[in-house]
Amino acid sequence: MGKTKQLNRRLIFAAAVLALAGARVVAQQMGLATLRPGLHLYAYVSNVQNGTVSVVDLVALAGRGQISVGPAPSGLRAHPTRAELWGVSTTGGYVWVIDARKGAVVAQIPVGGGLFAVDFSPDGKRAYAAAANTGEVVAIDCATRRVVARARAGDRPWLVRATPDGRYVLAGIRGESTLSLLDAETLGTVEKVTVTSAPEQIAVLPDASKAFVASGSGNTVSVVDLKSKKLLANLAVGGRPGALLLSADGGELYVLSEESHGLDVIDTWRNETGDHVTVGSTPALGVLSRNGSVLYVTDTASGRVAPVEVNYRHVLSPISVGQRPLAAAITPEGNLLLVVNEGSNDLAIVKTRTNSLVTLIPVGLRPRDVAVKMF
Repeated sequence: MGKTKQLNRRLIFAAAVLALAGARVVAQQMGLATLRPGLHLYAYVSNVQNGTVSVVDLVALAGRGQISVGPAPSGLRAHPTRAELWGVSTTGGYVWVIDARKGAVVAQIPVGGGLFAVDFSPDGKRAYAAAANTGEVVAIDCATRRVVARARAGDRPWLVRATPDGRYVLAGIRGESTLSLLDAETLGTVEKVTVTSAPEQIAVLPDASKAFVASGSGNTVSVVDLKSKKLLANLAVGGRPGALLLSADGGELYVLSEESHGLDVIDTWRNETGDHVTVGSTPALGVLSRNGSVLYVTDTASGRVAPVEVNYRHVLSPISVGQRPLAAAITPEGNLLLVVNEGSNDLAIVKTRTNSLVTLIPVGLRPRDVAVKMF
């Protein structure tokens, strides 16, 4: 009798293992996320109207609640080395930090009014933010969550970018049409370079040799040599730039514009504007696939995402995702595309293997940004 019970237990255990393995194979074949026990893969979506961040389990494909972060959340980003999500309250004037394991805000760091986003140093030890209302840039120690440096950068600094070599923090000074090069340690001004009008978006090459700065009011992208600290060129593009995305090797810069209904391709080595690819009605934002071969572009007016094979400048069949799609993200394995739908207040989950919609998950009122964190 005892041997029979022991045999039954072994058979049940073996069946459970086989079922788990089978479910994992099915999930992988479907292009869904699978993880080993103890790991979590969550998406985080900021909601402008109710000042929260919604949490979505990307394995179960289900909502896991909302976290209150304060008024006008913006610039949501996953920390590169810590199990944390960082963002800002534009009207509250502070940087907030969510501990992913606790599912709660663990810090609110006062900076100043007019915040839009944060950026991190290459080693993840510091966070940087610009306060447009006070004209200041601050450096925050990510471990202690304290401001460790503060300096005036100019009239209305908009966004900041840390260079990949860790030497500089770049701040686009909208009120002066300049790019400030700040020492990453002290935030002292190293140089100011005159660039295109009302600079906003900034992209930096992986070798930290050049920065590309998009105009917030005109159809121009400036090229700045970060070694000589000089303007190299002002490149005309088809419309006012809405987003800048670098190719995997940094050799090309894709400039999205609603006005041009597509993207312009800039050769970053030659500092030249090349091909234009018509994408849709109102292309807004985009994200590259993990291998860099496909650029997924959200089209707010059509409610679709246009996959663009960047090497061939070829637009694949669009994917219907919801009303007014804006921000997008890719999971670490590259098998899921996440798209925030501002109009329908949900998060679209798309299988990248087949470019097909899996499901729509409600996430809150007026969702804006999305970030992915595995922990």
